[in-house]
Amino acid sequence: MNDIKTSCASTDQKWNTWLDINWDKCQTAVDKLQARIVKAQKEGRYGRVKALQWMLTHSFYAKALAVKRVTSNKGSDTAGVDCVKWSTPNAKFQAVSELKRRGYTPQPLRRVHIKKSNGKLRPLGIPTMKDRAMQALYLLALEPVAETTADSNSYGFRKGRSTADAREQCFCVLAKKTSPEWILEGDALENVELPLTLFPYKKDERKELALKALSLVGLEKKIKNRPGEMSGGEQQRVAIARAIARRPSIVFADEPTANLDRKNALNIIDLMKKLNENDNINFIIASHDEKIIHNGKEVIDMGL
Repeated sequence: MNDIKTSCASTDQKWNTWLDINWDKCQTAVDKLQARIVKAQKEGRYGRVKALQWMLTHSFYAKALAVKRVTSNKGSDTAGVDCVKWSTPNAKFQAVSELKRRGYTPQPLRRVHIKKSNGKLRPLGIPTMKDRAMQALYLLALEPVAETTADSNSYGFRKGRSTADAREQCFCVLAKKTSPEWILEGDALENVELPLTLFPYKKDERKELALKALSLVGLEKKIKNRPGEMSGGEQQRVAIARAIARRPSIVFADEPTANLDRKNALNIIDLMKKLNENDNINFIIASHDEKIIHNGKEVIDMGL
């Protein structure tokens, strides 16, 4: 009989010290539960998915792997705001039992600054060891669903995938006798217009929406420029134009002013405010830029 309890209850602890833990057994147990989550997700049994995820996040095996992950990388030497580092086997083993959802509250980030290649300082938020471990634990439960529902041909930040896989897929698609001979690089207008082809717009309507979006971000004179003919800030404004072209109700933006100079950053902030007021577009933004933070209607402080 298999001695690994696939139910992974919180009482599945079989070892008394950190050094005694059988990591192969932990990984096997977690892999089995993740496989069951994938199967339930494919079958559309979402209640079962939720139950299996609960079992996984309450498992000693998963908690031990989460603690191992955050204490085995280079960042393990950097503490958060609580100045706690799980540097000893006893501390790591104790940490496993402390990973509980009930009563858990994330701590603020510790703010440090690192030098960029241009000499400027880049702000960096450091979570506590417990917050990192909780993130790693819930990643084990969420990753099977994300991998099951994600695009089969996306390769960035995917587990077990790399640029080599992307190159292989490109070869498989382009090496056929019926494959196109050339790959055309679009200009700014075509770049903004392309996502609109997924919606029931006529050609003239798509072009009008794209032109208006580019004009809003100050690129009406660069509509025929290709990516290699534009600066990093201009490319970022093209990306913003793509996001607002259809006037969606919500836009998620990660550091939208990161590559922009002060003048263009302020223009983009003013544009987002006007779109929010006039077109009822809500912007949810993750940013270290104080100009954006001070202009937000609601700010969630993550330790700034």
